[in-house]
Formats: sequence, C-alpha cells, structure tokens
Amino acid sequence: MPEFLRLSPPAEAIRRWLEAFPEPAPVSQEEVSTESALGRVLAHPVSAPHALPSFPRANVDGYAVRAEDTFGATASLPAYLRLAGEVPMGGSPSGGVGVGQAYLVHTGGMIPEGSNAVVMLEDTQALAQSEIEVYRPAAPGHNVIRAGEDVEKGEPLLEAGTRLRPQEIGGLLALGLTTIKVFARPRVGILSTGDEIVPPGVDPAPGQVRDINSYTLSGVVTRAGGTPHVYGIFPDLKPALEDAARRAHAESDLVVITAGSSASSRDMTADVMAGLGEPGVMVHGLAIKPGKPTILGVAGKVPLVGLPGNPVSALVVAMLTVAPAVARLAGAKLEAPAGRIRAKLTANVPSESGRDDYVPVRLEATPEGWAAEPVFGKSNLIFSLVRADGLIHIPANATGLPSGAVVDVEPF
Repeated sequence: MPEFLRLSPPAEAIRRWLEAFPEPAPVSQEEVSTESALGRVLAHPVSAPHALPSFPRANVDGYAVRAEDTFGATASLPAYLRLAGEVPMGGSPSGGVGVGQAYLVHTGGMIPEGSNAVVMLEDTQALAQSEIEVYRPAAPGHNVIRAGEDVEKGEPLLEAGTRLRPQEIGGLLALGLTTIKVFARPRVGILSTGDEIVPPGVDPAPGQVRDINSYTLSGVVTRAGGTPHVYGIFPDLKPALEDAARRAHAESDLVVITAGSSASSRDMTADVMAGLGEPGVMVHGLAIKPGKPTILGVAGKVPLVGLPGNPVSALVVAMLTVAPAVARLAGAKLEAPAGRIRAKLTANVPSESGRDDYVPVRLEATPEGWAAEPVFGKSNLIFSLVRADGLIHIPANATGLPSGAVVDVEPF
C-alpha cells in the first residue's frame, strides 16, 4: 500500500472515523458500588428516589423563628422572643414554633414546624428567663434550606452516558444509591512493532530503544475509561504482526498498533490493518505535526489505530484519537474539552469586594463558541456542582462580572 495516499485534515478525518463506529457500542453493563465508580460511565439515567434534603434545615447556627415576629427589629429596638427549646443535631424538634417563640438550632439541623427563617446567633442576645433579643429582621426563607431545594423527588438527575466525577459520587450516595449500573470498560489491545524496540527492563544495545509507547498509551486508555492489554513487542516481520493483530482483533474492542520508524514498517501496519476486515483503512496520513504517519480504520465492529513509533507523536495522536474512541466505546456522551476554556457569561455574577469567589458554571456550545451559564446554589448543595462543568474565578478586587464577560473556565 503506498504511504500517505492522501493527507487528511485531522478534525474531519477523526470525526468521520468516530462516526464509523457502532452507536454507541459498549459491550456490556455491570453493577458496581457507587463509592468505587469514579470515572465510570452510567448505563442508565438516574432520577432522585426522594427529595434532598428530605427536611428543612438551618444553614447557620442560630434561632428558628417566624420571620414576621422579627420584622422591624433593630439594635436599639430589638424583638423579644421566648426560647421554646433546642433541636439536637441528628434529632428532631420536640415541638413547633408558635407566635413569639424561637428554637435554638445548629447548622444542618432540622428546623421546627411553624418556623420559616433562622436568625444568626451573632444577631441575637440571650437573656434570663429563656428569652432572646433579636437585633436584625429575617425574611421568610432566610438562612433556611427548604426540603427538596437540592433535588425534588423524581427529578431527572443524570443521563445515561454521564462520566461520574467526585460530585456525582457524592450526590448519588447522598440519595442512598450505594450501587449503580455502568458500562463495562472497553478492552484495548496495544501492539508495539520495531526491530529496534526492547522491553523497559532490558539494557538496550547500540541502536536499540526501550518500549515506552505501550505504557504511555496504556495511561491514555486508562484515563479515558478503558482497560489496556499490552500484547508485546513484534519484529518488523509481516507474519508475526498479522498473527498478533488477528488475536488482538478477536479479543479487543479497539486495537492500537505503534509502528517502527521505517517507512516499510508503516506500510506493513497499514497492510495488516486492511487485512483484518471491512471497511479497512479509512485514513492513511494526517495533516498534523507531530503525527503525520497516523492510520485509522475499522474492521467489522472494531476500530483500529496505527500510530507513529515516535513517542511524542504517538502520545499526541493517541490523545486526539484513542481517548475519544475509548470514551465512545464506553458509552460516554460528548464532554467539554479538557483544560481551561474561554467562555462568555450568560448572566451577571455578583460577588463581594475583598474576597476571591469561585462560581460553578455550566458550559454550552454555541455557534460563537462556549457559553458559561452560572449555577447558583448554597454551598452545601452537592448537585449545584453536579450540574456544573467547571469554575470561574472572580478576584478579590472585583465586585462581580457582567453578562457577556469573557471568562476562563477551569473544568472539574
């Protein structure tokens, strides 16, 4: 097969190659413990089995009150309320809050029936005879997390194809979902070729080099959600590579071959890939540096990648080809690109001068580029992070950012 019949634009070539895969093509599903599911891909959508939180909670240490009993309160003219009790952490109130009453509550604790706000401790003063002074009025809902404020019962939370991050793990466990169904990790067969290649534990003779591609590619596969299987190092002899490639093709969901440095070894790799089945080689050479000698193909339902032997080229192209292929085979949906992302805010984001603010945002692709939609929520609502793709930083010398501002998004 002639080398580099046609150099293809990489984005177009990789897109066409990925579209030639079965859609999607995870081989199986399995149930795993949620705590061990980091990086796995959900096989089924998840809805909330109950509201979270399941009861109204205090967001600060203070007193649960009827907000209307505090209206007009000032330091010079406080509101006086009778202390009716204390809610123990992990327990429930012994009674409700009536007119002119207050209950001592702690952060995260359940607030009593009849109360609709929590006054912070620092805005009060305890008096004798179980009475408190309130120096600042509270509005209904002030310092309260209502039942279901994070998620409502039955609310759709995660789509099939979602790759689980730490915040998804926390959210699922907060809902009591201790096991979850995920797609099996795709098996990726990795073959290295070249008469000059020796295992890493061998002292290379003059003219020989240690095999590192098998291991850097294994890292790419693992990080992308697959399971690498290294088949070994094969000489620049076509029969040996054909036998190994057929075995890898039969046992794998994706086959990756790194060729030696010579043009003949690259031609041999393309010939071997073409002989594994239809449609065969789709791309023989990319208009890219490094990585021009890249070969992409599909044999039956198994995608094939032929990478250059140069370790830098192999790793760069693997990130562009092998990583998205593994994700696709694992059933993962399209994700925002890694690294900092320039995006345009879709809404005003307030902040207080004198402090650094980190605000979660959801990324959305638009014809003009990435848009960043702020995800507002209290600091202890886990699904405010589940709904986000990254964080933006507002420095201490700013007082917020306006809608339309261009920001750097740091993906999770």
